[in-house]
Order: sequence, then structure tokens, then C-alpha cells
Amino acid sequence: MHDRASGRLNGHAALAFFDDQHPPAGDFLADVLDGFSRSPKQLAPVYFYDAAGSAIFDEITQLPEYYVTRTELAILDRIGPELAALAGPGAVVIEPGSGSSVKVRKLLDALSEPASYVGLDISGGHLKAACLEIAEAYPDLQVGAVCADFTQGLDLSHLPLHDGKRILFFPGSTVGNFEPDGARRLLAGFRQAMRPGDAVLIGADRVKDPARLVAAYDDAQGVTARFNLNLVHRINRELGGSINPASLSHRAIWNADKARIEMHLVAGLAQEFQIGDSTFKLREGESIHTENSHKFTQESFTSLAESVGFRVRSTWSDDAELFSLHWLEPAAKA
Repeated sequence: MHDRASGRLNGHAALAFFDDQHPPAGDFLADVLDGFSRSPKQLAPVYFYDAAGSAIFDEITQLPEYYVTRTELAILDRIGPELAALAGPGAVVIEPGSGSSVKVRKLLDALSEPASYVGLDISGGHLKAACLEIAEAYPDLQVGAVCADFTQGLDLSHLPLHDGKRILFFPGSTVGNFEPDGARRLLAGFRQAMRPGDAVLIGADRVKDPARLVAAYDDAQGVTARFNLNLVHRINRELGGSINPASLSHRAIWNADKARIEMHLVAGLAQEFQIGDSTFKLREGESIHTENSHKFTQESFTSLAESVGFRVRSTWSDDAELFSLHWLEPAAKA
């Protein structure tokens, strides 16, 4: 017997709904060929997260230099009562890019009788597994999943959701991985999907001492270097590439003009390599740009949010102002 309200099926966790919008999968080969044809060469960071890359990233979050995860979790612990007051009882939590469930569990535990949780992601298998874990842990919660590319806008209007305030939860400073125009499009898509009274709870990493930033992306144990180089191993394994990873070194730099950390793979030796039927050359010292992580001041984040029709209702940070969480609400239309 299926209990639609709580998503139990014969006593086991089940999803109240699974809405598959059949998002087009990324074309790994096409994107890699396009990136290596550009000048400077670049790779899309979305391809970092195969099984091996995801496991290495979990290691990164535990490193002493990588303050982001533990700082955000500590802020969530501290502000629980304020979040409960802002959200009110019966809230509906929607998480674009459902990742590790540790952070969203802190939010769900803080709220007053949350009614629903909805995970959104482009990878249906990963999404179902993550949402079923939440359903198992919260038997009284309506748990659903939407397989969609949330970067292309959100449509929540047809989902069988409870009537409570909807909280879009976007932690981890993922917004910083987008170029400024992309970040605006992303937040505008969130804004478009919201009703008056709904909110976004979003994490943003702060501008700080460049030495501390670089250390967080170039740790002493070389874990981030392994993460970066795993992308090359993946290209060789899945696309028949012949890149020599031993001649590439990881480099993290602070670009002050663009307020971002950049990750690169730099060629120590010239090499020629194949990917599929295509041949590419790397000059000695040439860089492959693999990721950006933009950092924010209070002013720059507020400006970003306001540019797409939000107002910043509340901001919380740690004592050292390393990281911040922001509660955004749709601004009244003029």
C-alpha cells in the first residue's frame, strides 16, 4: 500500500512523486573537444564529479585548509531557531543540486514540522538514492524528486506540494562556480519559480586573505591536485584520450580583478595527444583552465541578488567572516 502523504510503500521509504523532465545529458566528448579547441584551453567543471571525483571531493571537505563545509555547517547549527522563525511551520524545502544530505538535514531538523522535501538534480539515479535516504530518515515528511536541469529555470507549478512557505536551499557557494551572467540567470530562474512569501537560503564564500583562499584550493596533502587531475584520468579512460597526466601540475591562483579562485592544469612539458579522432598540442607552460570559484563581499552578493528581483532579508556569517548564508525573498514588484 502506498501512502502518498508520507511516501511509505509497504512500510519502506518511497518517494511521494518522481517528476522526470528528461533533461538532456551533457555530451562529455563534445564538451571536451570544444574546450580543448579554445584559447586558452578549458574544461567544464561539471565533469569533475564522476564516482572517483565525488569521493575525492568528500576528502577535500575534511581538509584543514578547506574551511567552507565546516564553517557553513557551524553557521547552520547556530541559526536554527532564526531559520525556523523565518520559515514558519509546514515549510516545503526544495534543494536544487541535491548533494550530500548532511546540510539539508540540519535545515530540516531546525524547522518547525516541515511538510515536504523536494530534491532536484540532472542525474536521476543519484537523485533518487539521495531522496530515498531523506525519506527513510524522515518518515513523516513528504519527499519527492524532480529530475531536471535547474540551471535552465524551475517549474514547480505542477508538483503536488503542500501549501507552506517554499524554501529553496542552495548551500556550499555553488553560485560562485558560475560566471557572473550565469549566476544572474540561475538566481533569476529561482526568482521566477517563487511565490510571494517564498525564500532562498543560499551559501556564499567570502573574499578574504588570498593566501588562505589559495591554500583551500591547493592543500598541503595534494588532495585538490588529485581532484583536478582526475578529470584528465576520466578523459583518458572514457574518451580514449592519450593525455600524459604526469606532465601536468595543479595550480590554484587568486584573480583579484574577477574576485575568484581559478584552478588550472599546467603543462610541465610540451605534449601532443589524441581525444577520439582529434589531435591537440600543449606547449610547455600552457594552462588548461578547469574551474572558477567566485568569492563575494556583502555588497557584491547583495548587488547580485537585487539585480534579479530579490531582497536580502537576513545574512549570517562566522566570527572570522569566512563564509555567509543569506535569506533572500522576492522583492515586491515595482
